[in-house]
Amino acid sequence: MRIAVIAPPYPLEEGPAPPLGICYVAAAFEKTGAEVRIFDFVVSGYSRKKLAALMEDFSPDAVGITSVTLNFHQAAAIISDAKEISPGAVTMMGGPHVTFTAEETLASYPALDLLVLGEGEETIAELMPVLGEKSAWKNVRGIMFRENGSLTATGPRPLIADLDTLPLPARRLLPINRYRAMGYPVSITTSRGCPHQCIFCQGRRLVGAKMRFRSVPAVADEIEEILSLGFTRINVADDLFTARKERVLSFCETVRSRGLNFSWGAFSRVNTLDLETAKAMAGAGCDCVSFGLETGNQEMLDRIKKAATLEQARVAVDICKQAGLLVHGSLIAGLPGETPRTLAESKEFAESLNISHGWHKLAPFPGTTVMDRVADYDLEILTRDWSLYDANHAIVRTRAVSPEDIDEYVADYDRTCARLWKELEDKMADGTATPMERLRIEGTHRLPLIYAILSGDLIEKFGEGIEDSDPAGSLGILAGRISRETGADPDMTRRTLAFFAEKNMIRFASGNGFPSWQWAPVAPRAQSRSTQLLAAAG
Repeated sequence: MRIAVIAPPYPLEEGPAPPLGICYVAAAFEKTGAEVRIFDFVVSGYSRKKLAALMEDFSPDAVGITSVTLNFHQAAAIISDAKEISPGAVTMMGGPHVTFTAEETLASYPALDLLVLGEGEETIAELMPVLGEKSAWKNVRGIMFRENGSLTATGPRPLIADLDTLPLPARRLLPINRYRAMGYPVSITTSRGCPHQCIFCQGRRLVGAKMRFRSVPAVADEIEEILSLGFTRINVADDLFTARKERVLSFCETVRSRGLNFSWGAFSRVNTLDLETAKAMAGAGCDCVSFGLETGNQEMLDRIKKAATLEQARVAVDICKQAGLLVHGSLIAGLPGETPRTLAESKEFAESLNISHGWHKLAPFPGTTVMDRVADYDLEILTRDWSLYDANHAIVRTRAVSPEDIDEYVADYDRTCARLWKELEDKMADGTATPMERLRIEGTHRLPLIYAILSGDLIEKFGEGIEDSDPAGSLGILAGRISRETGADPDMTRRTLAFFAEKNMIRFASGNGFPSWQWAPVAPRAQSRSTQLLAAAG
């Protein structure tokens, strides 16, 4: 069978890594013997015309898509397009959002044939042999579908006990060099599950309270594969990487003994990290640890069931500093019971730690305790427009704090960041910026250009028809075209494209007398063909 797996658009400003869930799903389909392609619209602009070209070339028997709450509407629109383009293809959707809104989703989107709920890999293995026999779907656990005018749910599937039975994520099917161009880290997970009960998090319900761990050698194998694709930075995206000290130490020793050379960061909790572990992580290439601080008020921490204290946070930050690790803390504005005083305490607490930190606005996602039991809290959810559930919009209120208060509070933090950035810009202008500061400024200025190149498919659009067979000359022509299209600084555009060429992200081809620039292939022929069709569809 032919299976198309779609990565729907996701805001590039949010720093998307190569989509890990999509790659696990694609690998699970491949394991059943299917021919699989990923249609990636994260780092390529979406249009129905592109999708139609891809569908026509591949003729998939089924089309699957995933989504989080933020991009659910876009994903649903794309799968509706797919059904109209190929009515005979089975259409599927999975992911955290539809897992917790299954009935609503199927009732609202008739183009969807079925939903895969929760962990999908074993469900896919059981579903694929009967995918063309709808009468047998009722025997596959972990799905929901329409049957005789009503919805049929087949019941929850047990969580996967041995994660090492899963194939490595099929990142090779992605347009790898487009992701490399953004410069963001690649995410991996070394475990699934979270034993904690934070009321704003889906994790416990989605992947279980009992933690399941991949073997360290399997994780190291995946890292070697990632490095072979040209990436040099990894984000360990486990809910709680530091859950077991001995395992973290084993991971760090394996990284060193295999000679794996990469930088990385990880998520931790303030009550699960000691100095020995932190030093081992630093010795294995880790340079940053992220903590969910959430609030600087202990009563609030208790209310959201964080199971941590402010003092533990201070100790954990000090441990990281002793080990030479940078620390980033995240805080949430608009938690249940939030008041102007608790917001001020959070600001004071974060600043007292002297670390990098940032603010999110509470997004009570489906499946979280705070959404399911909102009546139990001092909280009102103001909208179910899922596109606003991005942690950048104030969509809740408490008795003491309005959405306007939340917006203004975070805006004040943003103004402080803008002022500090202006100081850096001034140093750049007067020649007093350090080399590291200059790199940071250049990189920040370059990102909007890179986003425009990716979302507008500008290499494809302007890389053809260059009447210059010299690579340097043709690159200059390409840079000029892109600079005029985007309004970006011509010199920065030229430097950006030269960097892409130097790192083999784009390549010059002069065969058949038609000089052109194009994204360099890294993936198998099937995916490369998809990339070509995306370009041809414009």
